Amino acid sequence: MKKPTQILSEEHVNILKVIDVLLEECNTIESGKDVDKDFFERVIDFIRNYADKFHHAKEEDILFEKLCDDKVQLQCNPVQQMLYEHDLGRNFVKGIEIGLKQGDKGMVVDNARNYAHLLREHIEKEDSILYPMADSVLDEKTQKTMLSKFKQAEDKRFAKGVKEKYIALVKELENDVILRKK
Repeated sequence: MKKPTQILSEEHVNILKVIDVLLEECNTIESGKDVDKDFFERVIDFIRNYADKFHHAKEEDILFEKLCDDKVQLQCNPVQQMLYEHDLGRNFVKGIEIGLKQGDKGMVVDNARNYAHLLREHIEKEDSILYPMADSVLDEKTQKTMLSKFKQAEDKRFAKGVKEKYIALVKELENDVILRKK
């Protein structure tokens, strides 16, 4: 049986790929190129829909909720910190969007870099601390129930084919950055 945390870690791979291309794009801008508004709008779309509505929703509404349940005995529960970082990330994304609207290169790059650095550290904490902690305290029955809830959440939030659309967008963004480097 695949664990809920395995699914979340697999989703992290796609998020990290977008973070990598986001940082590459920041380097391109800092070397004198104009802001590619379309690129950033697609990144924002990915972050808001795949990273937030698809991935973070499963963490916040299912995994974190379960880890905060009175029946789950954790010595030190890092969930509040993870929730804070999700909100902080959302604020950085708003900052990118505002920077795009105002034509403020510095604001776009600063918020994009801050988001990228936050998410890299955040994902590392989840993958190396929170998820193993969850695996150790959640029994098999609870994890099976969570898997079912993950599926329900995916079906509710994403129409058929939407997940695949965002996976394809990751490749598209990677290709765009590769082409610009040539």
